[in-house]
Amino acid sequence: MNEPVLAGLLTDKYELTMLAAALRDGTANRRTTFELFARRLPDGRRYGVVAGTGRLLEALPQFRFDDDACGLLAQFLDPDAVGYLRDFRFGGDIDGYAEGELYFPGSPVLSVTGSFAECVVLETLALSIFNHDSAIASAAARMVSAAGDRPLIEMGSRRTHERAAIAAARAAYIAGFAATSNLGAQRRYGIPTEGTAAHAFTMLHTHRDGPDELAAFRAQVDALGAGTTLLVDTYDVTTGVANAVAAAGPELGAVRIDSGELAVLARQVREQLDGLGATRTRIVVSGDLDEFSIAALRAEPVDSFGVGTSLVTGSGAPTAGMVYKLVEVDGMPVQKRSSHKESRGGRKEALRLARPTGTITEEVVYPAGRPPEAAEPCRALTAPLVEPCRALTAPLVRGGEVVSRPNLSAARELVACGLRSLPWEGLNLSHGEPAIPTTHILT
Repeated sequence: MNEPVLAGLLTDKYELTMLAAALRDGTANRRTTFELFARRLPDGRRYGVVAGTGRLLEALPQFRFDDDACGLLAQFLDPDAVGYLRDFRFGGDIDGYAEGELYFPGSPVLSVTGSFAECVVLETLALSIFNHDSAIASAAARMVSAAGDRPLIEMGSRRTHERAAIAAARAAYIAGFAATSNLGAQRRYGIPTEGTAAHAFTMLHTHRDGPDELAAFRAQVDALGAGTTLLVDTYDVTTGVANAVAAAGPELGAVRIDSGELAVLARQVREQLDGLGATRTRIVVSGDLDEFSIAALRAEPVDSFGVGTSLVTGSGAPTAGMVYKLVEVDGMPVQKRSSHKESRGGRKEALRLARPTGTITEEVVYPAGRPPEAAEPCRALTAPLVEPCRALTAPLVRGGEVVSRPNLSAARELVACGLRSLPWEGLNLSHGEPAIPTTHILT
């Protein structure tokens, strides 16, 4: 495996060349705010899920440049810039949405405030983490909604970069997945793991007179107990189920089907298991599942789902499409006016309105420190301010010190609450507008 890359080098060259130019002309210490947000949601999506906050806060203290890194930088940076980076420590403030919060177009997911020099160099690190993790969590949340109350297992490690696999498992767990197959994610984040055997173990028990599936199942049960999950579609599903129950008895934990017409097979397998007395044996299905195929199986006797490729690739949206833009300089709002890439100036905060029932109705983005009660024009709001509202922006870093520690359990609960709060049409898998409108109150 490749050696770890220093966090400071997980960046784009132009951030450091901008830094060098700013140090030279004296603008490096101007007080700035950069904002991380999505101009729009990926095609077909009605909401996004914030994920990656904890990983960014973990990476921030490691964002350094050692002697080897500075040797590389000296090839294209002047000595003053290299010296600045050699001693770099982020000393600014970061505010943002809590991990697990829903977001919509224009939501100020993250605000990074400090000198231009210390904020600009964090752009690529922040975007690479949030664009990846939020894409995975957003796809995972759709799958969780499609599955109802049935658990999902993340099984996509072999379909992505070995380090991205751990981040993907974390993001899926935040969104509501019950477990992962990745041991690295268990070790690093304490995520529960699941996994028993692949087709290879069944085929291993092949002799000159042919395969011996029953021997393979007996060996697995002997090693892992009757509560294990037996993969029954290596050869013939009906024979596989019969062999599974013969090997483990009616207390067999589960069977897994990884191919074929899953809906038809699930019904047939349920009937066969019940007929063999294995009425409590669960049925797990896997094999190129996504939110749409999971939804199609919702009425079938499936107890849990294993999802791989579509999850770790964002199920058609491999990036969240977030950007990191300068919005304030020395207290003055600044904004980009490029066609189709506009930004709104000024440091911002946000709150979300909801009906008394808890169903959310609108997101309100306003100038930092000026909530709608004091801001004008309040007539821009589409819902009265007497509705219950909840502040979304919270302090994450102050003076370079992390003040909000990552908490996966809290993030999972926040996603679950967020999904419950969406209007019913917001959970649709079909194309449509964002689940709620976003109102921007200007200065």
